[in-house]
Formats: sequence, C-alpha cells, structure tokens
Amino acid sequence: MLDDIRKQAADAAAELLEAAHLKKHDLVVIGCSSSEIAEYRIGSHSSEEIGEAVYTAIYQIMSSHSIDVAAQCCEHLNRALILEAEAAARYGYEPVNVVPQLKAGGSFATAAYHTLRHPVAVEHIQASAGIDIGDTLIGMHLKAVAVPVRITTKYVGAARVVCARTRPKFIGGERAHYNPELM
Repeated sequence: MLDDIRKQAADAAAELLEAAHLKKHDLVVIGCSSSEIAEYRIGSHSSEEIGEAVYTAIYQIMSSHSIDVAAQCCEHLNRALILEAEAAARYGYEPVNVVPQLKAGGSFATAAYHTLRHPVAVEHIQASAGIDIGDTLIGMHLKAVAVPVRITTKYVGAARVVCARTRPKFIGGERAHYNPELM
C-alpha cells in the first residue's frame, strides 16, 4: 500500500511540475491528510508512515528541480507551514515557534519537519502552485489568481487530489494586450 501511495504522490507532483511551468525556487504548497488517504475522516487517523511516504515522494520530485516545498499543517496549528529556513528567508517569511506532531500539525507536516535540514514554521505564504491531497484547503496559501490544474492522478490512496497554479492578474481592460507566457 505505501508503495502505491508513494507512486501516486510522485505522479501528482510530476504532473503539477510540468503543467504549472514552475521555475527554480518557485514555492509550492502541499496539504495532505493521511487520514483521508487511509479512507478515514480528515484529522481522525493520522499515520506517520503515510505522511512520510507522501512527503518524501513529493519532496524528491520538487527538490530535484530546485522547487521549494511548504508543508501545510492542520487547523490545530492554524494551517501554519513547514519549509526550509533558507526558503523562508528568501521570501521574507518570519518564522514562528511551533513543532508539528501527529495530532497537532499532522503527519505530513511532521514528516517535513523531521526531513528538512533546517525546518522552520511560518504562518503565511504566497505559493505559485499547490497540491491538495484530501481536502485540506490550501487556497489561503496561493497567490491571488489561482487556476485549476487538471492532472490524471485523481487520488492518493482514497484521498482526492486537486492541484492549482497561479498567474499574474490581468489589468488594463479591453484595450490591453497580455503576454501569453504568463497565462
């Protein structure tokens, strides 16, 4: 089962990476419910093994392309995010003092905290893209104009997968011309 979950998570990350046209040091937010993956109600059956499997699979794909990953904590930590201290500094995000655990932060964020070299928690980000595994509500951490990304990987385990990318706002009205590479 864990091998299937790893593969599904890696496939979703690879598909988003390609579809969103992410660049070096773009920031991607990932929300993940290990409970939903295991066919339970979100927040009811955290699984350390599932959290580690999903985080490792996604992190390997993203980091191999120098994409920064922010792991969203659960609502018990107000959906704070775990990322490398270097990435937080690059974006100007102020660290806060919290260490996620299985029942306060979630298994995915806990895996991130224990995997990263210099993990920090931050309260808010503006990511260029995101993956929501299990209806974790990542939208608050995306830049202003989010666009759905349709991928073929619809589930990780039993959890639905929804992806998004962002684009710059269109301004200027009907006479304006736009750069198609930014759409």
